[in-house]
Amino acid sequence: MREGHPADAYQFLHRAAELEKQNPYYLSFLGVSVCRARQKAANAVQLCETALNLKRNEAQLYLNLAEVYVCAGRRDDALAVLDKGSIYCNRDPRIKRARLNLGTRDSPVFSLLERGHFLNRSFGKLRHAVLQRLRNPVKVH
Repeated sequence: MREGHPADAYQFLHRAAELEKQNPYYLSFLGVSVCRARQKAANAVQLCETALNLKRNEAQLYLNLAEVYVCAGRRDDALAVLDKGSIYCNRDPRIKRARLNLGTRDSPVFSLLERGHFLNRSFGKLRHAVLQRLRNPVKVH
């Protein structure tokens, strides 16, 4: 997988996970390869969550699940799992680094409405555009 061949990794990890069904590392990395190679996010999430349930104090399992969540478009879940991982794994620097790479989100414009409400989404985009303009003003000559 490191060399950019998730399909090859999938074959190897699938076989390894079949041989050792309770190995959380095989399950977790199989989940990452499923997400990367096959774009089957639901299966990948299930594999990574199963692995994490088998071994809660391993930072790599939290990192893998967060990667799968990001791949699945579930950024908020990725942030939550990294926050939980930093608690269970004694503030592992890899988790901290991954958390920083995902960044933080601004609070919703209208706190009484859900984040996904169309008013929060619309005004949030407007707020973002205005703040970007203020940070990087257009120079007129």
